[in-house]
Amino acid sequence: MKNNKAVIDKLTALWALNESGLGGFLHVFSTPFTGIIVGGISILLISLIAYYAENKSKAILKALLVVLIIKMAVSPYSPFGAYVAVSFQAFFGTLLFANFSWKGITLMVLGMVTFLESALQKLLILTIVYGTGFWEAVNIYGASVQKKLDFVSETSTTSVLVTTYLLVYGICGILAGFFIKSMIRIISHKKQDDFYLEPVDLSSEKSTTKKSFKSKVIWIWLLTVTSIVIAFSFFGGDLFGWKEGVYIMLRSFMILLFWYLIIGPFLLKLVKKYLSKKESQYKEDISNALDLFPYFRQIISFTWKETQHLKGYTRFKHFMANSISNCICFKVSSE
Repeated sequence: MKNNKAVIDKLTALWALNESGLGGFLHVFSTPFTGIIVGGISILLISLIAYYAENKSKAILKALLVVLIIKMAVSPYSPFGAYVAVSFQAFFGTLLFANFSWKGITLMVLGMVTFLESALQKLLILTIVYGTGFWEAVNIYGASVQKKLDFVSETSTTSVLVTTYLLVYGICGILAGFFIKSMIRIISHKKQDDFYLEPVDLSSEKSTTKKSFKSKVIWIWLLTVTSIVIAFSFFGGDLFGWKEGVYIMLRSFMILLFWYLIIGPFLLKLVKKYLSKKESQYKEDISNALDLFPYFRQIISFTWKETQHLKGYTRFKHFMANSISNCICFKVSSE
């Protein structure tokens, strides 16, 4: 494909749509593995940008700024960790593609490392918010289950769970690398025919994610601290007690309060201040990407229905390849 700039611009718009969480991929894949899927789609699009770009580093970093600015505008409620995750994906991708070919092991390393970063970020947050008390509670539950099963192991429940969790994410990352390689091969060899669709009016769409995100945090916190208090109060024996559980509850509440009222807003303010300075520089790119959103949502919806005769992984693979290919080949009537 000769017009690589147009392709990169559309891939950037797709990346922004994926990160902003408006319809499209998130709507189709509303599963417990949304984080893995969204992260996988992001590194797929980063890899495709690197594949089509002559100056890979410049193209990825420019696309990152456009994506972050759109994310800031469309999803201003996104937590600071979301900006860290997407930036890590882009910077690590830039590092890899600037020094190695996009083929072979590079994509597997990109997938594995970025997925592990996401997993470690979650574990770090758990430890910061609930302290070592969270892992102690996990061990208490594990010991209680082992006792009922008349099974004793020297390995702590925490070690098993954390190792398994990281192993799953690492393997998923490697598999994502294989998948990305196959997607690049399919898309690059696919016959590039112009794709047209008339947009529908999506201006009435309202975002309710802010409310749902806060509700989700509250419910997760309540369930977690309840589990911790129960663990210490009823299964902790002489070493622990309900006071330990209450202490962790109050500690986690104060940390979350401090984060959401002071640290989080402060860090987001710094990020948004920096991005606001860059906004004028990429005004045209941002406007063009946002203009493509309604078309891309339709294309994704159309492609999902178009592949309904397929099942399982075969449908997923063709849906992904055809969606991206159709978005790349999409032409506005005035073009």
